Amino acid sequence: MTDLPRLIGELVRGGVRFIIVGGMAGIAHGAGRVTFDIDCVYARDPETIARLADVMARFQPTLRGAPPGLPFRFDAATITAGLNFTLDTTAGPVDFLGEVVGGGGYDDLLDDTVALHVFGVNCRVVSLSKLISLKRAAGRPKDFEAIAELEALREDLP
Repeated sequence: MTDLPRLIGELVRGGVRFIIVGGMAGIAHGAGRVTFDIDCVYARDPETIARLADVMARFQPTLRGAPPGLPFRFDAATITAGLNFTLDTTAGPVDFLGEVVGGGGYDDLLDDTVALHVFGVNCRVVSLSKLISLKRAAGRPKDFEAIAELEALREDLP
């Protein structure tokens, strides 16, 4: 299980610009589904990339599913050269996404976020409506299963 208070707190205190998407965004909006990782869309500017690399060095990231001992450095050069990273860390699994299907990157999503107080810090979470559209665009069976609950939550909004 991901140590969300520690991970989110370190990202916020480290000045990383990110948006929570995926299952944790659903939970932040009141969904009851369980998820074991956190998905974050991160800004791709050089300053944010450097901050992300610095913060995540504390969590000893490795590529999820890669053979043990495979050489990997989650540093600014790697992040700049890549886009989407699925990582195992000492705080649990985390996905850092430069872009998401149906939503684009950080700047594309920013207008469709809300600021929430999570684990003692303020951070950006994708809006419920945008989360539903992202899950539709992803098109995975587990996303379609989650959409019904998310739509019910949206109907209950004032």
